[in-house]
Amino acid sequence: MAPIDLRNPGRPIHVGVILLNSTTELLDIAPFGFFSGISRSFLKDFPPEILPDEIKAQVPEFVFHWVTETGDTPANLTGGMKVVPTDSFGSCPPLDIAVMGANHLAYEPSETELAYIRKVHDDCTSLLTVCGGNDPVVRAGLLEGKTATAPRLFLPIFRQKAPGVNWVEKRYVNDGKIWTTGVLLNGMDMVAAFGRSVWGETIDGLIRSGSWPERDVDYRDDDGKL
Repeated sequence: MAPIDLRNPGRPIHVGVILLNSTTELLDIAPFGFFSGISRSFLKDFPPEILPDEIKAQVPEFVFHWVTETGDTPANLTGGMKVVPTDSFGSCPPLDIAVMGANHLAYEPSETELAYIRKVHDDCTSLLTVCGGNDPVVRAGLLEGKTATAPRLFLPIFRQKAPGVNWVEKRYVNDGKIWTTGVLLNGMDMVAAFGRSVWGETIDGLIRSGSWPERDVDYRDDDGKL
């Protein structure tokens, strides 16, 4: 089944977070909240003097999924948080947009997890990875021959581990279905760029009205020194 047109989906868009059997970085998956914030169900009650009805009619609607392998055990997030999954790998409908964050550095995804990531990639329109959330995607073989980025301190390691990927030093990169980022809050830079690229002026207006920061993709506003 071909991925839907996110601009004109004709139905609610299925967007989900893939949670592996590890501990996922909370800030890495914070960009998931972007989709809630631009959803029709969230914005419908805004007064018209703040958000005109014609804008509300143009924003997308989403169905949200929190996906783990079994779907029956809360997933661990950093900071001692847990999230109750809504779906298992087997029960989740095909995701149109998927988000992945970093896990513990020493964690090695299982073959079941890698197979599910490949399936999500095949079905989806966009796979958004934040910080080390790109590592399982590398292990799944999905970045081979593509251009990608990673946390700046880890770029030499990724270049050695995956020489078939064109690793560049940017806050975020899009190549085909896959978006990759640098660290943590670069995910917020990325998801704003993603929203603008997909939904154009309507979502750009919402981003600007929320005073969303807009930082240079090439880090020209940051010398990168510790």
